[in-house]
Amino acid sequence: MKAHTVFMVQRSKSSPAWMHEHVNDPYVQRAQKDGYRARAAYKLLEINEKDKLIKSGTLLADLGSAPGSWSQVAAKLVGPSGQVFALDILPMERIDGVDFIQGDFREDEVLRQFENLLGNRPLDLVICDMAPNMSGNAVTDQARSYYLCELALDFARNHLKPGGSFLIKVFQGAGYQEYLAEMRSLFQTVQTRKPDASRNRSSEIYLLGKNKR
Repeated sequence: MKAHTVFMVQRSKSSPAWMHEHVNDPYVQRAQKDGYRARAAYKLLEINEKDKLIKSGTLLADLGSAPGSWSQVAAKLVGPSGQVFALDILPMERIDGVDFIQGDFREDEVLRQFENLLGNRPLDLVICDMAPNMSGNAVTDQARSYYLCELALDFARNHLKPGGSFLIKVFQGAGYQEYLAEMRSLFQTVQTRKPDASRNRSSEIYLLGKNKR
């Protein structure tokens, strides 16, 4: 599902402008130095520093995990007494402490396989940094994005323990207010996060639901 990784990017990944920005991005450089698979690691690290979502012993699911930077961060933080379950439509290289399934989250059979991996253990946390493959049509792409977000919220509803938390990337625009209202019906508090590692021009923000009802 982070198959689906690039969303509403104004510049093509092959464009000179994108390449220049990418190569000179301090978070890209830090990720290479620190051994993270993507700059997105710093988004989760910053949010976790503020909200203390992941700690030793945490049981969590990482939806849309490839290439694996969020799973890398999570596996280090949960330690040997915790567990990370990860899922993506793309392959992901092995990470110690992470149980991974490759498949399309939209397919019932893949979801069943993932649920079998959990073994009926209620989760403390669900994290989700996925976005759909882009068609170039903003209306269609926004609708596809929120369809995935709805599926992730359903998963959180079914597998989080009472009091659990849910962190998801969303894009401001059509569907945002409705999705926010839906999260507020499931969690006692819902907050927005825009970590420094999130590019300013991006419409992405993170919604954090705490204390599942």
